[in-house]
Amino acid sequence: MTKFGIGQAVRRVEDQRFLTGAGSYVSDMELPRQCYGVAVLSPHAHAVIKSIDVAAARSAPGVVCVLTGADAAADSIGGIPPHFMPDSWGGPKGFATIRPVLLTDRVRCLGERVAFVVAETEAQARDAAELVQIDYEPLPSIVDIEAAASPTAAKIWEECDNGNIGATIALGDKAATDAAFAAAKYVAKLKLHNNRVTASAIEPRAAIGAYDAASGSYTLYTTSQDPHGVRSLLASAVFNNPESKIRVISPDVGGGFGMKANLYPDDVLVLWASKRCGRPVKWTATRSESLMCDTHARDQIVYGELALDEHGKILAVRAKAYQALGAYWWAAVTAPLFFSLLMIPSVYDIQTIDLSTNAVFTNTAPTSVYRGAGRPEAIYFIERMLDQAARVTGIDRVELRRRNLIKPGTLPYHTPTHQNYDSGEFERLMDRCLELADWNGFESRQAASKTKGKLRGRAVTPYVEIAGVFNDRMELRFDASGTLSIIAGTHSHGQGHATAFAQLVSEWLGVPFESIRYIQGDTEKVPVGRGTFAARSSMVGGSALRVAADGIIAKSKAMAGVLMEAAVDDIEFKDGNFTVKGTDKTIPLTAVAKAFFAPAGPVIKFGLGLDAAGSYSGVPGGAPNYPNGCQICEVEVDPETGLVIIDRFAAVDDLGMIINPLICEGQIQGGIAQGVGQALIENIAYDSSGQLVTGTFMDYGLPRAHDMPHIVSALEEVPAKTNPLGIKGIGESGTIGAPPTIVNAVLDALHPLGVENIDMPLTPLRVWDAIQQVRRTTAD
Repeated sequence: MTKFGIGQAVRRVEDQRFLTGAGSYVSDMELPRQCYGVAVLSPHAHAVIKSIDVAAARSAPGVVCVLTGADAAADSIGGIPPHFMPDSWGGPKGFATIRPVLLTDRVRCLGERVAFVVAETEAQARDAAELVQIDYEPLPSIVDIEAAASPTAAKIWEECDNGNIGATIALGDKAATDAAFAAAKYVAKLKLHNNRVTASAIEPRAAIGAYDAASGSYTLYTTSQDPHGVRSLLASAVFNNPESKIRVISPDVGGGFGMKANLYPDDVLVLWASKRCGRPVKWTATRSESLMCDTHARDQIVYGELALDEHGKILAVRAKAYQALGAYWWAAVTAPLFFSLLMIPSVYDIQTIDLSTNAVFTNTAPTSVYRGAGRPEAIYFIERMLDQAARVTGIDRVELRRRNLIKPGTLPYHTPTHQNYDSGEFERLMDRCLELADWNGFESRQAASKTKGKLRGRAVTPYVEIAGVFNDRMELRFDASGTLSIIAGTHSHGQGHATAFAQLVSEWLGVPFESIRYIQGDTEKVPVGRGTFAARSSMVGGSALRVAADGIIAKSKAMAGVLMEAAVDDIEFKDGNFTVKGTDKTIPLTAVAKAFFAPAGPVIKFGLGLDAAGSYSGVPGGAPNYPNGCQICEVEVDPETGLVIIDRFAAVDDLGMIINPLICEGQIQGGIAQGVGQALIENIAYDSSGQLVTGTFMDYGLPRAHDMPHIVSALEEVPAKTNPLGIKGIGESGTIGAPPTIVNAVLDALHPLGVENIDMPLTPLRVWDAIQQVRRTTAD
């Protein structure tokens, strides 16, 4: 094992740039003759647009141009379709919507773009935007999911055949489930709300559009997780141009979390405005605009039931969910709709199910993927149900889980939602986490809390998720000096790919770590790519990189044979060197690579340059991987104020082969922080008219350092059998396990008082209110 090879805790090479302020972010960029764009946003959640008057704005100081939806129609600017619909995944067809870049007739959520003002400075553009006169006729708004799903609710999309339900996705066997419930000794029931949240990336979205009239080509600088996907939609849906006429550059990106995986209207507007103005146009979101206009996530109501026999064995599970789409079927929202059902069985031996989710249009910002994308909803559901079942049956919560965990001897295991778990030691990981958390020492800590007037609770959450989607391409390319470049179809926006991928290549090819260069995020430099989301890069990108590395070795053997005057069949490769079997003849790969650039001589028959590309498929089309783990937390609750303090937190994760434990630990801690945010603090809230109540960070809370516990974690390696590297993803695991762990721990602390359920986020006010309601009921 080399110092910088697989399994080593190598510090990220990117950190030097980021920590010294040398990162390259879109909002820092300035192009020659650049002007600035500001969108005019709808102040109504639902309204008819009767007229738009931009005359005063066009004559305002510094204004270069003002664009409306009528201009978009005149220039044949297309709208933005969803990435895919349920029928692409074997589900129902669903009601697809096209999102115009500027609205002309009707707005369906707060913050819809109605006009776009371009001026010499951003301040001038904002001043002129205030002068755009729009005559709205307000319409009633529907923000409540269940109210919108009612058959009698007013339609948000008149063309939708099923009211405001865009699709209903169902899995399982209703008759078998009904029979299991009829035979059950115990039934646990809960109604749960998975609260609406947003990514709140450290870098707000930004875009610069530049049109070159001479070539008829566009260049977009954007804060995107998926530059090639953005280019594809711009070419096919918006501009009707060949992709070769569009270049997308996504440099350093300060956090994405799924929210930046989409093409937004703002990306289109800067490109189109640049063509209209003949100058580059820059747009940067304010934080309030981000909270209003970025995609949101979660926002699910689910009615659940668990049937158990007299021994606590789970016989069946029922779930009927309503998940908010917002105003559009937008981006990749289909993914959380499916995964929120597919992963409900989790690590438990459950074979009888009746599960459904209704995708519901509301007059709110569109929802889409956010770290976990449906897996957090699924694990939250089953883990809340299991703690409820422990109370109903009287069986210890750890023992109840142990009785239902999938045993190693039953793997590979096929779930009723058609997932095939290839590997995993779920009970061993739970036991490891119990040990790490000092589960047996709880009573003494509980007694100490009691002396301070505090309530202490704890919870345990085993979980599994699915990772690795779509295919991708990675390329390795040597230059004449022997330096190796990785040309990545994936995209790193904080995950440390430049470090982790270099570790793989350094291990496989023996190239010095410091001689490896990483290239990503530019569609002119990277031929094709899928970007990064859904914990896909380590498996899909890493496996593709393995194919490319094998290609480099195969191409180099013949060259090495010529250089050492030996037959190809006598050449071996190991630790970065080619050797002739049975001799001491050896030559490093880097020297062989340089020989590929010779201008003359016998080696030119091998062609000029040494490079190789590899591709690999996840799902659909290939096999996914199933990261899994267990989390335990202990909380203290102040019954007089409702304040929750997370006192202890333990996490154990099975990642298959670990490339870099330091990066993995960072991913786990960052994921848990986002889970803490959803469980205790974060909540996107609208009033009944569709106005955003949480429109600033004064209202939308985020976890701070003092909200975070010290996290004790351990990494386990149970290799995946579905990919050549044995890798399982890590990017989303922390966020998936944390919410139910924290909520169940708080409810465990409050159980002696009689509190049985509180919906996220468990703010001090909500906890205090729940305690007061129980006290009033008891007094009555």
